[in-house]
Amino acid sequence: MDPSAHLAALRRADARFADAAAEAVLSSGWGAAVPGCPGWTLSDLVWHLGEVQHFWAWVVRTRAPHPGGYEGPQRRPDDELLGWSAGQSAELEVALAAADPAERVWTWAPRQDVSFVLRRQVHEAVVHTVDVEQVLGDVRPVEADVGLDGVDEWLEVVVPGVFPDGPPEGAHPVVLHAIDAGVERTLFAGSRPQPVATLRGTAGDLLLACWRRVPLEVLTVDGDGLQAAAMIDLVRMD
Repeated sequence: MDPSAHLAALRRADARFADAAAEAVLSSGWGAAVPGCPGWTLSDLVWHLGEVQHFWAWVVRTRAPHPGGYEGPQRRPDDELLGWSAGQSAELEVALAAADPAERVWTWAPRQDVSFVLRRQVHEAVVHTVDVEQVLGDVRPVEADVGLDGVDEWLEVVVPGVFPDGPPEGAHPVVLHAIDAGVERTLFAGSRPQPVATLRGTAGDLLLACWRRVPLEVLTVDGDGLQAAAMIDLVRMD
């Protein structure tokens, strides 16, 4: 996906998040548990995404070389959260649309440019939208191109961020086959001669499995599913 496609995907994800959050508040209340984020309520989730978007809008808008000058927002009461969160989404979208994707800004990864922020924020919003939809019990499919890009980002950015020196001891390859995109990717490629399993499903379901939002049972597993789940579980940013 190129930056223009990422920006369009972010706008769609933000709109979908806002709609789902409003519906979830009406149906379940702010105190509803979020299955994909154990220990979080719906209020915590909406606040979190708004806070994340507030920060990255500041980074892009100021072209910050480091985050030292950032002042975070004050937690909003629940009855203000939906409007406040939507405002943060809009501010981030405006900042990203106005910036050159190649322009240098601070990030937590080796890649230090606006395009990194844009891509990361797409998948932040996509996964958290699914979190809200799981509260509702009505999860919509993730688009194939967005799902595949999310899997690639997880493999290219998140996994090396957790394991900068390469696959950990005891790692085994896991093949991820996106049936709707017709492509394969491999977690911990080269760590062993043979993969422990091949997981087949839509790119969106593979993305959600990588972020532990859905169990491997939603995929077709060829091989050792328990080992494959253990390999995915190694990749934790928290």
